[in-house]
Amino acid sequence: MKAKSGLKVAGKLTLLICCLYFFICSLSFLSDSFRMVGGRSLGAFFKNSDLLNNPIVGVMIGVLVTVLVQSSSTSTSIIVGLVAANVPVKTAIPMIMGANIGTSVTNTIVSFTQMQDRDEFRRAFACATVHDMFNWLTVILIVIVESATGFLETITAAMVTSLGDTSGNQKPPDFLKVLTNPFTKAIVKLDKKVLKGWAINDPKYREANITIIKSCKEDDSCFLFNMLGPQGADIGDTSAGVILLVVSLVMLCGCLMGMVKLLNSLLGDKVKEAIKEGVNKDIPIYGLGWLTGYLAMLVGAILTVLVQSSSVFTSTLTPLAGAGLVSLERAYPLTLGSNIGTTSTSLLAAMAAGGAHAQDSVQIALVHLMFNIIGIAIFYPVPFMRWPISLAQTLGDTTAKYRWFALVYLFGMFLVFPGFIFLLSLAGPIVIYVVFVPIAALLLLVTLVNLLQRRKPKLLPTKLQTWEFLPELVRSLEPVDRLVVSCLTRWRKHKQGDIENDRWGDSGVAKTNEAFETDQTPV
Repeated sequence: MKAKSGLKVAGKLTLLICCLYFFICSLSFLSDSFRMVGGRSLGAFFKNSDLLNNPIVGVMIGVLVTVLVQSSSTSTSIIVGLVAANVPVKTAIPMIMGANIGTSVTNTIVSFTQMQDRDEFRRAFACATVHDMFNWLTVILIVIVESATGFLETITAAMVTSLGDTSGNQKPPDFLKVLTNPFTKAIVKLDKKVLKGWAINDPKYREANITIIKSCKEDDSCFLFNMLGPQGADIGDTSAGVILLVVSLVMLCGCLMGMVKLLNSLLGDKVKEAIKEGVNKDIPIYGLGWLTGYLAMLVGAILTVLVQSSSVFTSTLTPLAGAGLVSLERAYPLTLGSNIGTTSTSLLAAMAAGGAHAQDSVQIALVHLMFNIIGIAIFYPVPFMRWPISLAQTLGDTTAKYRWFALVYLFGMFLVFPGFIFLLSLAGPIVIYVVFVPIAALLLLVTLVNLLQRRKPKLLPTKLQTWEFLPELVRSLEPVDRLVVSCLTRWRKHKQGDIENDRWGDSGVAKTNEAFETDQTPV
């Protein structure tokens, strides 16, 4: 019996490792698919330098580009390349900030796989969005200060001067890809030179194909998507990207659901509690408990440097938080450390860039590092200032109650809002500020009133101590939820009716048959 149970555990552990391996591969495919679908459009974002001079537009472009390529490491490396190609550092700073926001879309998508269980979804969504909240709050604060003072540009310029000659041939360590490349390269290969050429709108690469096509006779490492290229079906990068996107999403969802089920079956309640207590426990030495969070940051940074992707690290953290193994309070410093770790890619890429603007490339990479360090210094050391945690908890509670809100948040935060600001930019900077400043002021006022309502309600006028004086549609999602539920109920009834019609054929025949069966009496 013991041997049998031991084999079961070994089998489940093997399956768990396989699920984790293919989950990481699916994230690689997800990134590749977005590059194939939207990569050719990247150059359009950088084509008009007048638009990029507006810091708000720069942030939104950074968000959109990172969402398109599904990797902040890739997008920041592209921005470093743009600076090396004579884009001013001042122009690129907001784009680097936006790249930090865009990278968190992956773990938000990952949290959707735990939607079937409200408690798991609440924890997973909160863990995923704590990254968003930190990035948005830091960006809002630093963009305002940077636009007024230019302090980031000044500090990093002084740092570059003190560093001296930074040219070299360093390449970012990428230990994870040693394991995943044999599988991922057997499916699809992308030409990074073409991707960067699209990003800087180089005419040489305008009509180039991003999928590397090689003949099997020339290269033994032929890959599956070779059949979809010019030598095969020739369906184009966009169509091949859509196919890869579907494959990656199916893989991602299947592997995550498998991981969650295997973890639940392997870990009993007692083991879960022991792991939770161990992972979420502070350092047990008197007076040193406050160092636990900083140790977690160091762990997050090191693991992200090893896997060379903050998306992989935070996306792996999300299902663990959903399963209740990692608390939001512990996931927060791990995520902040991951933000630091992901800057290593752009920094090493900048040092290897060379050329006339090599120092500018290093400077923009240092901006990325300093942006994250300053954000951590503001929103972590003082417990009162850990606003991202409370905001993420609110989002987790909201999406657990109204699960449709998760989709609204995903598309609104990462596509609709940045796209709306980008479209406004076409009308000029004055229009942006006329629309953006009142909205920002209103959000700040609502946040302040909410904070006072919770902590010091007596400081507010009686009417403002609650939001009851506002119409229900303004202060609650209940009316929208009732509408969504009503629409879904009607759709299900309509679908059920169609199934019944298919089953019985003509409704009159169905009624006749029912009547015939009802009227029959036993002999």
